[in-house]
Amino acid sequence: MALDKKNEQKISDEQLFLEGPRSRGKELYFAFKVFFEFINGFRKFHFLGPCATVFGSARFGEGHPYYEMTRKMGVELARLGFTIMTGGGPGLMEAANRGAKEAQGKSVGCNIAIPWEQEHNQYLDRWVNMEYFFVRKVLLSKYSFAFIVMPGGYGTLDEFFESLTLIQTGKIKKFPVVIMGKEYHTQLIEHINNMVKAKTISSDDKKLFLFTDNIQEAIDHIQITAIQQFNLKKRKVFKPIKILGEK
Repeated sequence: MALDKKNEQKISDEQLFLEGPRSRGKELYFAFKVFFEFINGFRKFHFLGPCATVFGSARFGEGHPYYEMTRKMGVELARLGFTIMTGGGPGLMEAANRGAKEAQGKSVGCNIAIPWEQEHNQYLDRWVNMEYFFVRKVLLSKYSFAFIVMPGGYGTLDEFFESLTLIQTGKIKKFPVVIMGKEYHTQLIEHINNMVKAKTISSDDKKLFLFTDNIQEAIDHIQITAIQQFNLKKRKVFKPIKILGEK
């Protein structure tokens, strides 16, 4: 599909990339932009230590029961020794980062540039602003030994199912995945049960996640299936090299 110059300026790089083949120079330029976005993320997050990633909606604000649940989860995860990683935005992402700070833990975010809900929250020790969703999802997975899924929308479910798919197919190790919010996620679990009945997934695939409203149950599960299983207490943490501009 042909695009005139005026309209092309209003369309994101990702939309243009998915229009199909373009000139070799434009394809190479896009590849370099992706490469440098990855490198920027690697440099920012290389020294974090083991992370727990919390997914959740940007639209549940302070005072909402899910905000308070997520905040408490952030506190307890930080007390286990995890760096709390989120998408960096408001709502439940903010709540998890806030809980981490209240527990004197580390708090980081991968903030995506979109026309709304794009400002990073105030509880981050460090963050990366990025343009590409697929780069963001890689970074949210790369450093994490546990994934906690709070109530959310399309983005949250996308991140949840991608994490499960990576674990199911052996692309990443069997890290714990916890879904919080039983009432909110009731129909999601029903649909997963329907997939088992239809044999599009196996009954064992349901064992890849814990479904609960109980924060202590979630923390105990993560303690066993992440900290003990992967011996995180003795895991090597890299140190910055000042001559490389690292900090």
